[in-house]
Amino acid sequence: MNFNEIESAFGFVSMDQPYMHRAYLSKTTGKTFYQSEMSDFDELPEDIYENDDYIEIPHKNDLGLGQRLIWHFVEKEIPGLADKVRSFFSRKGAYSKYKAFLEEIGLLDKWYEFEDLRTKEALLQWCKDNGIKIDN
Repeated sequence: MNFNEIESAFGFVSMDQPYMHRAYLSKTTGKTFYQSEMSDFDELPEDIYENDDYIEIPHKNDLGLGQRLIWHFVEKEIPGLADKVRSFFSRKGAYSKYKAFLEEIGLLDKWYEFEDLRTKEALLQWCKDNGIKIDN
């Protein structure tokens, strides 16, 4: 399987609330099927829900890459500022406030590197756990 395609499908699934966008991968062909609550993207195979060949691409929250990842970063990089970060998450727009704060203190690029690395690791582990062989 092509890892870039799996990453793209993961990005699609994770761009909104869980279950708003879905993607399914055929473990045999590597073809990915996309669906959204907002509009249909692909026509799904009739047996997609009964056939073990198809697997649903997880949402970032399913892999611990939502707020849990933010707290890992805060604990590692700025533990003394955890209360300030926590205050962002008591209101709407928390993620954008969090990123603006990281930019202000010069850690936004480090956050993106951390997030990218952890996402790749989690997706590769998910592939391994589900018997999906990645092309090198």
